[in-house]
Amino acid sequence: MSDILYMKIGRNIEVDKQDIYLSDVANLECINKEILSRVKAIKLMHIPDEKNNRFVFSVLKVIEFIHKIYPTLEINNMGEIDFIIDYEKPRKQQPVFSILKLLSICTITFLGAAFAIMTFNNDVGVNEVFQEIYRLVTGEASDGYTILECSYSIGLTVGILVFYNHFGGKKITTDPTPVEVEMRLYEDDINTTLIEGVNRKDKHIEVS
Repeated sequence: MSDILYMKIGRNIEVDKQDIYLSDVANLECINKEILSRVKAIKLMHIPDEKNNRFVFSVLKVIEFIHKIYPTLEINNMGEIDFIIDYEKPRKQQPVFSILKLLSICTITFLGAAFAIMTFNNDVGVNEVFQEIYRLVTGEASDGYTILECSYSIGLTVGILVFYNHFGGKKITTDPTPVEVEMRLYEDDINTTLIEGVNRKDKHIEVS
């Protein structure tokens, strides 16, 4: 019985070094540990010392590299057919800049959310509705700070926390948040567009 190499490669692999080896992009398994160690050390490419770049790689090219060393090795691909190597130059740590950027994003997000809530409330006339309900139920005029306004404010806060499934740095449940789901869908759309665009231009790294 011949040895079998099981290989699983994700769709998008981020790297920060120029020499890319098979172990950097793939999960590999083989009963023969000597073959496994040698295959992991296969060099796929050297990224030029230039700006950040993306490369679309065909798994057939990976198989070609492996068969140059082990021509009779059976390979079972359990991952993607085409994958993206996304190279980013290592960046120096700039804690002050990172903190300022985080504060800016939080401020913009907070002000934007507050503005959206206020404009929604004004559009549908929430204040007028609360005042009318309070007058009908109690027979008195509302001063704008009744149990209705307080309950609405608390309910809005709790609803946002439950919907986004986050409080501080912790999740309320183990389910992915709506933001995480949308970001994953967005990343999948980007990866699909990149791979299909490169395939049309015939510029992906394919077998010769």
